[in-house]
Amino acid sequence: MRKLLKLLITALAALPLVALAAPRKSVTLDVKNMTCELCPVTVRKSLEKVPGVSAVKVDFNRKTATVTFDPDKAQPEALTRATTNAGYPSTVQK
Repeated sequence: MRKLLKLLITALAALPLVALAAPRKSVTLDVKNMTCELCPVTVRKSLEKVPGVSAVKVDFNRKTATVTFDPDKAQPEALTRATTNAGYPSTVQK
């Protein structure tokens, strides 16, 4: 019985923490005020500072930002607030 318990504990310890985490979520934001080639850098950096954000892709031509985040740590409102505070108001695409 002890060997079985040790084996079970070892197996559980080996599980990646990712398996226990909530699935990532992605949203696309419509971003205003992006008028030059450097604007996407500011938008990206503002979004990357939001806790729980794991990836950001800004499309200057479409004026969008696609953000992947952990819904346990961040919400879309925090993302739009981050871009707005950086001077680029945004809304979640429907």
